[in-house]
Amino acid sequence: MPEIPQWASEALSGVYDPCCREKGISVVEMGLIRSVEVDGGRARVELLLTSGWCPFAARVLTEVRDRIAEQPGVTEAEVEVVWDEVWTTDRLSPRAARMLRFLPAPAQVPDKAAYIGRELR
Repeated sequence: MPEIPQWASEALSGVYDPCCREKGISVVEMGLIRSVEVDGGRARVELLLTSGWCPFAARVLTEVRDRIAEQPGVTEAEVEVVWDEVWTTDRLSPRAARMLRFLPAPAQVPDKAAYIGRELR
């Protein structure tokens, strides 16, 4: 995973996916920011979505663009959704992972029938 410049991480630490706003988990902690590059004042941000059908994608893109555009030395900012990489829970910060407490992957869950059989014995 590419390093996000500290200034960009700080700028985006107040931008939230609306689904995680109430928990105070930023797009940075969610691992939604893939990269931030600046060339000649023009910033380009690559953003992952947790889901391709996220109803809040436009809002998040706009907030990310606006926060980056406000930074010193940035004259223009663009945000592009990356489709060639899938967001996974591995991208979560340790704090975000603790707060969200995702269930284990289905392959990690014991066979339900075998589990029920053990419980009945």
